[in-house]
Amino acid sequence: AALNPWDVMLCVSGTAIACENALVVAIICYSPALRTPMFVLVGSLATADLLAGLGLILNFVFQYVIRSETVSLLTVGFLVASFAASVSSLLAITVDRYLSLYNALTYYSERTVLCIHTMLAGAWGVSLCLGLLPVLGWNCLHDRTACSVVRPLTKSNVTLLSASFFLIFLIMLHLYIEICKIVCRHAHQIALQQHFLTASHYVATKKGVSTLAIILGTFGASWLPFAIYCVVGDPDYPSVYTYATLLPATYNSMINPIIYAYRNQEIQRSMWVLFCGCFQAKVSFRSRSPSDV
Repeated sequence: AALNPWDVMLCVSGTAIACENALVVAIICYSPALRTPMFVLVGSLATADLLAGLGLILNFVFQYVIRSETVSLLTVGFLVASFAASVSSLLAITVDRYLSLYNALTYYSERTVLCIHTMLAGAWGVSLCLGLLPVLGWNCLHDRTACSVVRPLTKSNVTLLSASFFLIFLIMLHLYIEICKIVCRHAHQIALQQHFLTASHYVATKKGVSTLAIILGTFGASWLPFAIYCVVGDPDYPSVYTYATLLPATYNSMINPIIYAYRNQEIQRSMWVLFCGCFQAKVSFRSRSPSDV
């Protein structure tokens, strides 16, 4: 088959995603100190994105090397499960940030740890089920009229996936709005205690709200075009439309490590230890709390 440049770009994107997130997973597994609920969630996100990157690579290899309907179903199911786990992990991180602010006094309790592990188990379980659906028969291999813009997924399948994404996006939007309210309320309480709002408090509050907007905006800009096109698109449309909306969606898995991992001071310190074999005491690191944005 002729080499499609869009497939090449997806493979390159998958390679970058896999390399970035493999480093995050290695750092978290290598460092015993990174065992808090926050880093468990970051590790879950990195693992899901790592699998998604590997899925993009495997999809390219099998598409041009081993052409098989069975392999196609397996790779598509693998990609659906991986990206679903990635989006679900993002939701879990948002819930964790909300709980760390809303229940700050009881956050570091065994109940929180149990809640985090339950959320992750549910997220990965649902993602695995979504990935198995096309493999277990919910596909259009034997009925081309039922195909969606993402072959071999059916229209009803991608509608379910898109509806799930819209629901998760709305929940994240609601939680981030609540987080912004809590952050602003805390700043107001500090101002009342000190009788005025200092410039540093104003800058910190503004920075926190801006960071939340960037996180949610990046997530929405990456996935919303593809989710909307899956609902309104027609399989007879040129495939370039599918590629043009799918490629930006993969960029979210490329950006996630930068937002949620590499900006964290503890992970930066672990990277120094991992790559240098020692930690320079003169370099100052500040540990971030789970509520830092």
